[in-house]
Amino acid sequence: MLLLVFSWAGFAGYLYNDHILSPKASDIIEKIGLELYQKTGISEYAIVTNESLGRGVSLYDYVKNEHPDLKRPYAVLILAPNSKRIGIVVSDPSLKNMYDDDRVKGYAIRIIGSPDKNTMQSKYDVGVVQAYSELADEIAASKGVKLNNTIKDEGRWLIDAITWLVYLGSVVIFWIYFGRPLIRRIRNG
Repeated sequence: MLLLVFSWAGFAGYLYNDHILSPKASDIIEKIGLELYQKTGISEYAIVTNESLGRGVSLYDYVKNEHPDLKRPYAVLILAPNSKRIGIVVSDPSLKNMYDDDRVKGYAIRIIGSPDKNTMQSKYDVGVVQAYSELADEIAASKGVKLNNTIKDEGRWLIDAITWLVYLGSVVIFWIYFGRPLIRRIRNG
């Protein structure tokens, strides 16, 4: 019950939330953050804010100035929907080697930016939780730990396979329409 009260108040352990995420999404983030900390000693936070974080604002400086009480070492997933920004800030540069920045942010970007009939509330919930979960999984995996509360992306291999097929198809089409005719012209003068 206390966790629910804190999540509505804006802060509950691993989540700073400007009433953007639902209580259910907040609870999931709290469980993942607690498990990651207990198993690795690394804190992972999510900051979901309505503040204006324009292109000139450093996310690192924002975290350092606005949230100086974060427990080190930490990784922070930041989403500022009003500024259309998402980023990851770490307290120690060695933490950057524990995750794939583009992949983690890609989860949130794909979900939040998808043109479907879901509400923005549900897109924020799913996008932030999925990105947060992926970040936690990658950090835990780099430490040789498996987390139980994260959201497993079972279909990821299928998406990767389709992506490679599209790349391969592009190369074949390029070869058929441009590469082969160009080589024929060069050979035939």
